[in-house]
Amino acid sequence: MNSKPRVVITGFGAISPLGNDWSSVRAKLLSCTNAVQKIQDWTTIQGLRTQVGCPAAPFELDKSRYNRKSLRSMGRVGVLGVRATEIALGDAGLADPEFLASGDIGIAYGSCSGTPSAIGDIAELVLHRTTRGMNANTYIRMMAHTAPVNIGIFFGIRGRVITTSSACTSSSQAIGYAYESILAGKAKAMIAGGSEELDASDAAIFDTLFATSTEFNDEPHLTPRPFDAQRDGLVIGEGGCTVILEELGHALDRGAHIYAEVLGFGTNSDGAHVTSPQSEQMARAMQLALKDAGLQASDIGYVNAHGTGTDRGDAAESAATFAVFGNQTPVSTLKSYMGHTLGACGSLESWMSICMMNEGWFAPNVNLTEPAQDCARLDYIMGEPRKIEADFVMSNNFAFGGINTSLIFGRYKDA
Repeated sequence: MNSKPRVVITGFGAISPLGNDWSSVRAKLLSCTNAVQKIQDWTTIQGLRTQVGCPAAPFELDKSRYNRKSLRSMGRVGVLGVRATEIALGDAGLADPEFLASGDIGIAYGSCSGTPSAIGDIAELVLHRTTRGMNANTYIRMMAHTAPVNIGIFFGIRGRVITTSSACTSSSQAIGYAYESILAGKAKAMIAGGSEELDASDAAIFDTLFATSTEFNDEPHLTPRPFDAQRDGLVIGEGGCTVILEELGHALDRGAHIYAEVLGFGTNSDGAHVTSPQSEQMARAMQLALKDAGLQASDIGYVNAHGTGTDRGDAAESAATFAVFGNQTPVSTLKSYMGHTLGACGSLESWMSICMMNEGWFAPNVNLTEPAQDCARLDYIMGEPRKIEADFVMSNNFAFGGINTSLIFGRYKDA
């Protein structure tokens, strides 16, 4: 009998390329339609080969709250995080200022970096020896922990702040560390997730590594193609997603709606190479999550893959997944719909996977028509959504630097 405290999810808030609420996202997933588009502004950048991306869907801000004073320390990455958190706290019924200031709720949040334009203002000093463009808030907008800090200030939160700037695992680590904080009795609730804004600088970074999709610039709907024989790289996306985690007793005492239970978290590092993933350690992260959850691989009804569409990444991840699950567990990746949202991907993909689990169906891999020979023979969901009654789902993410994460969520059941 597992005697550890129970951690549940009581709120979601998101801004994504597929929409900003579950009904909008659900329609896109069921129609098997992705949100990739040609970014016209990128076509004029010399040397940038990729021209496709996934901007977030439009969203509005309450001008009385998002005014000149509150916005001055936020770049877009901060705005995405704060707005997603505002939606999530409202969804969870935890927007009470007294509770937010009590110290009983903390923040675990991340992004790859701060706002690139603010980084550019600092670069002016380095490259051209001028402070032109810099002001008192330049560093606040560019710092790696700009999203969690702005969330904390905007909502007056006095609990712990955990910054998880670990590239593509930023928000999955955030959910995991938030879960562990509640298990350890350090918080009654945690705001967890991540955000990332779409910028050519991110595309250029992956472009220099020959990791971006370049063959479908004029047919953006045909890319990315994770695990497919014609895959040619990733597509950068944009978004923010906040997940509210809560100790079960606290949630029950206030009559909160419970979406799912967080059951397991595994994270480790390759310790081998900055950009060459190690399938053995990826598999180990999944095994750590299963052990933490007290589950067997056969208990997992669906695996949401990282699935970026890169050659090495997909091959290594599929081998790792096969080592743990064989070909008995259905697998798909949501990056085929919304691109790689970097610091936001773990929380966005967890949210969508949980919603699909609760409805008994899972989206297929878009653009996967012929699984690549260098990818393991997994049970890839292809063609159309598949009806699956799953009690447990796993969501995996892997990042530069060899950082691996695996999360397990389950349908909430009374004790």
